[in-house]
Amino acid sequence: MNNNITTFKRALLGLSLGALASVAGQAAFAQSPEPVFSVGPRFQESSGEAIYRATCQGCHMAQGQGAKGAGAYPALASNPRLASPEYPLYVVINGQKGMPAFGKMLSDEQIASVVGYARTHFGNQYPDAIAAESVKKLRP
Repeated sequence: MNNNITTFKRALLGLSLGALASVAGQAAFAQSPEPVFSVGPRFQESSGEAIYRATCQGCHMAQGQGAKGAGAYPALASNPRLASPEYPLYVVINGQKGMPAFGKMLSDEQIASVVGYARTHFGNQYPDAIAAESVKKLRP
């Protein structure tokens, strides 16, 4: 009988510690200064950098270097395919191969902003501005 009580106490202690760790982890995550990923059916971020951090860097990596593993995620860094804005705009709107389409989740302004960010960062030097009107013309 005494053995059953000891086992019960250990199990209760283990569950309590697990619950405490879970609550502490949620509290720490809730206090992070900025969200890691966007939440909801449409993205709330407006700057190209914020959209990139919340959306693109999960696959293309923080410095745009891309990745290989379970899939291939092309590098955006020093990428000549970004020279013409139409190509990256089309891909962001419609998706391509393993990349999902973001056209329904991002506004014209957001798409112009994030593509402009990629074209002017990560060693890319394509500074010509992208207007939201250019995005609108490429939408299906």
